[in-house]
Amino acid sequence: MARVLVTEKLAQRGLDLLAEAGHEVDEQLELSPEELLGVMPGAQALIIRSATQVTDEVLAAGADLQVVGRAGIGLDNVEVEAATRRGVMVVNAPQSNILSAAEHAVALLLAQARNIPQAHAALVAGRWERSKWEGVELHGKTLGVVGLGRIGALVAQRAMAFGMKLTAYDPYVSADRARTMGVELMALDELVAEADFLTIHLPKTAETAGLIGRDLLAKAKPRLRIVNAARGGILDEEALADALRSGQVAGAALDVYATEPCTDSPLFQLPGVVVTPHLGASTAEAQDKAGVTIAEQVILALAGDFVPFAVNVAAAEVSETVRPFLGLAEQLGRCFACLNDGLPDRLEVEFQGGLASQNTSILTLAVLKGLFSAGTEEPVSYVNAPQLAEERGLEIRETSTATTRDFVNLITLRSGDHSLAGTLSGSGSEPRIVVVDDHTVEVPPAENMLVVRNDDRPGMIGVVGTALGRAGVSISSMAVGPSSTGHTALMVLSTAGPTPDATFEELKAAEGILDIHRITSV
Repeated sequence: MARVLVTEKLAQRGLDLLAEAGHEVDEQLELSPEELLGVMPGAQALIIRSATQVTDEVLAAGADLQVVGRAGIGLDNVEVEAATRRGVMVVNAPQSNILSAAEHAVALLLAQARNIPQAHAALVAGRWERSKWEGVELHGKTLGVVGLGRIGALVAQRAMAFGMKLTAYDPYVSADRARTMGVELMALDELVAEADFLTIHLPKTAETAGLIGRDLLAKAKPRLRIVNAARGGILDEEALADALRSGQVAGAALDVYATEPCTDSPLFQLPGVVVTPHLGASTAEAQDKAGVTIAEQVILALAGDFVPFAVNVAAAEVSETVRPFLGLAEQLGRCFACLNDGLPDRLEVEFQGGLASQNTSILTLAVLKGLFSAGTEEPVSYVNAPQLAEERGLEIRETSTATTRDFVNLITLRSGDHSLAGTLSGSGSEPRIVVVDDHTVEVPPAENMLVVRNDDRPGMIGVVGTALGRAGVSISSMAVGPSSTGHTALMVLSTAGPTPDATFEELKAAEGILDIHRITSV
């Protein structure tokens, strides 16, 4: 029997499951941070929702802690790395609200198309405005799905039942996978030009923040209608308001906002807008599923069984040789996704040197975790990464070679167009990127990087440095690697901050620059 500390409201069915498994359920709600520290000793499991902050200090206070369970998806309030260092498993309920979220997006789609909230408000106010709130049918219209993960796929499936034509933008889904779903993949510019309705299902990252902005909306098919039930900040609300006023966009339905709670917005005054206060997961079923799922995961963890929704790996489960490479492998996966501008059709992962004699399967999982973390709307774990690869049509090939020419150990990722290799260097075993697209470089991975392929001629470093300087972006480190032919060179730069869009486009168009990619770990 273990003591399970529950600090936020959990579905009764979940509490009952824990008790039936023989555990002591200690429900203590609305604790202050100081009170939480006081009740942690003696707890083998901690179950939370979104309010409880599980810091390293909290984990240290829970010396007997084996597992932290988050009854929901996001883990912003849990210091997962600190838990991993302490050998504490972290689990969540990643599928508990996907159906509710998809249904809410469809509800917003219908409500916006038929002006249901506006007509309701008018009628209960005593106005019979039948002609004023004329809507449009979904049948025969083109739905553009921005992000074809689990929720986006469920929305597409339901839209198909309405007779809609399905298109999508998602660089992390293969064309073959999309075709099996009856969806045509497109570039984002093409998608907004074709779609009658646009529904957003992306994660909020540095790359997706403001993705649906003023420039993109200007390219939209006239009278486009937009639904955002994913994350606030992906859709530029000010640009959307202007597009609605001009008539470029006919209507919008929002459940999420750049700043929440949001009770005042220019969008609220516009007649073609439907809004709800972040209700995507607010169903009795979703809350019940979250409680039951997290209870099941905690019971499995306490019993020492396989835990399907574990999001970390206890350090004790990894060999001493392999453990230091986990962070590097994940960084390489994320960098590779940015370098490839999405998901390749096939990924080769090669381990060279001393790693070749070890069980490196956990490192391949770490690569996949980083790869998918760059562009999926759901948390990615060591457990669900292979499933995501299968769902998105990614073929993975792992090889090991005992010999390596220049390094004791080397991890190399390859696809048809790109290659990336890294190692640990020096007495501190610091991560280093040492090969990019077969160019030899040496640079530490960083939160913000640029990879620039250019003509191998004088002045190109100055072109890049001058553009970044004008934008106020400092270069933290830089490596230059010539090609074997001598005609091109590659610059890999770490920058103190992200490169602004305008500067990136300026460099992209500069004479002598053949290719440029932004890499971010945010």
